[in-house]
Amino acid sequence: MAKLAFLGLGVMGYPMAGHLQAAGHDVTVYNRTTTKAEAWVKQHGGSFAMTPAAAAEGAALVLACVGNDDDLRAVCLGENGAFAGMAAGSIFVDHTTVSAAVTRDLHAAAAQKGISFVDAPVSGGQAGAENGVLSIMCGGAQDSYDAAEKTVSAYARICRRIGDSGAGQMTKMCNQIAIAGLVQGLSEALHFAQKAGLDGRAVIEVISQGAAGSWQMSNRYETMLDDHFEHGFAVDWMRKDLGICLDAADENGASLPVTALVDQFYKDVQKLGGGRWDTSSLLKRLQAMG
Repeated sequence: MAKLAFLGLGVMGYPMAGHLQAAGHDVTVYNRTTTKAEAWVKQHGGSFAMTPAAAAEGAALVLACVGNDDDLRAVCLGENGAFAGMAAGSIFVDHTTVSAAVTRDLHAAAAQKGISFVDAPVSGGQAGAENGVLSIMCGGAQDSYDAAEKTVSAYARICRRIGDSGAGQMTKMCNQIAIAGLVQGLSEALHFAQKAGLDGRAVIEVISQGAAGSWQMSNRYETMLDDHFEHGFAVDWMRKDLGICLDAADENGASLPVTALVDQFYKDVQKLGGGRWDTSSLLKRLQAMG
């Protein structure tokens, strides 16, 4: 068991750090809002620090799950950033979904200090984090991944190294691209069923067992039919992720016409006041159109 630091105690990071402490590691947490760090220690044990640098001091492995590029830079860089407190030979694991550009920058900054950097975004949502069954896609040197993999398996259903630095983030982009199309397709199917006067639950019971079945269909159709969207992965977060995907596509020449279209559909949902609704709220947009 190791001395670890975990930075960021949001809906994902809070339970992820808890799994590490439960696995027997000595975990020091940092959160921008100190009261949440105090609550985590009260619930799980371990300790908390007032800065990322203090949390990272003496840790063999520092893990982070924060909001966006700027948040990640803030917890990594500067005199109070994690890199300032980490020793050469230690490993930083980033579970945040961020751009390829910030991953490249921080990988280079870490290397200058002799720190390994593994990009390791996750999929599975809050429920996956709480139940310890996240899918984790990683980029970085093989030896760094090997050293980190046993630790992050505390909250993983599957954890795989896809390639060198940045490969994990690129794989997460593939995940979000696939989800965008799936949720729009599911929303259109349910909207069509409603317009046709069909029992949506009966429809899903049948088609979910065939080629149309997906995680989104199995886990979101009931709340969609119940008009309940105050849960799950927020539209604001999805638009941030799809923006990353579209920027990367501009760089590598990939064509993402459906992703670009669904991103605009999510913009419509934001205009409806649904920025914090679950991504399955694409159905609300169709209903608002009549």
